[in-house]
Amino acid sequence: MKERLKLAIQKSGRLHEDSIALLKESGISLFNGKDQLKVQSHNYPLEVYYLRNGDIPNYLKDGVVDLAIIGENLLIEKGDPIPIIEQLGFSKCRVSIAVPKGTRYESIKDLSQKRIATSYPNTVQRFLSEKGIQADIHIINGSVEIAPNIGLSDAVCDIVSSGSTLFKNNLKEVEILLKSQAVLALSPAVNPKDERVVDLLFRLRGVLRARGHKYILMNVPKERLEAVIKLLPGMRSPSVLPLANENWVSVHTVIEEHTFWEVIEQLKENGAEGILVSSIEKMFL
Repeated sequence: MKERLKLAIQKSGRLHEDSIALLKESGISLFNGKDQLKVQSHNYPLEVYYLRNGDIPNYLKDGVVDLAIIGENLLIEKGDPIPIIEQLGFSKCRVSIAVPKGTRYESIKDLSQKRIATSYPNTVQRFLSEKGIQADIHIINGSVEIAPNIGLSDAVCDIVSSGSTLFKNNLKEVEILLKSQAVLALSPAVNPKDERVVDLLFRLRGVLRARGHKYILMNVPKERLEAVIKLLPGMRSPSVLPLANENWVSVHTVIEEHTFWEVIEQLKENGAEGILVSSIEKMFL
């Protein structure tokens, strides 16, 4: 067996479950990792390290692990020159500044000389410096949103997903510093052309590509076939199959999910009937 790749993922929290699910969908089974910090796959040359999120960049930089599934926002905050080899499309969030709902806020200038509590001091400082704003940054690890309520700060900067945490703490989002998602990061000590890395990427991309696409089939009058095909920005050319009724054909194709919702009414207007939409498990080009 090939030497195992070492992959770091978040020990617990927002990214952990999605990372495990991605590996499982990619055909990689892990031994029971309950209360363990390191587990192996029994069907793939991979070793998974469960680590604290903030420790992962250093493990990558030092070559202790080969790869990591990590939030892009954390790499930006740490400022480490760690290459990202794939955006994974889940755990999407944004790093934002929020203030109490009753606070008057008209522009970024309203943050001048204010106290901002955050777990992302470097990101906040870069953002404020670019805007020419000086503020007092308080570094907090943990529940940042409570800081204004206890008089520790005038504003906070933290990750925002749905915004429910801000709402519960009577805060309003006023500035978006950056948008983030889970990414696959590579240690600078590892060659991106390593066949183990290439093979893992092939598997992951097959799953990720499938998540954003749908397989659709429909019955179309022959006289409207050309018009319907023009509406389908799918993979190369759709499959067209004859039906028992010689005046109709069955059209099969794969398209991006958001595209389907944009064209479904036009398909119906052009005579398409019996439109079926199915999920795709894997998709390789």
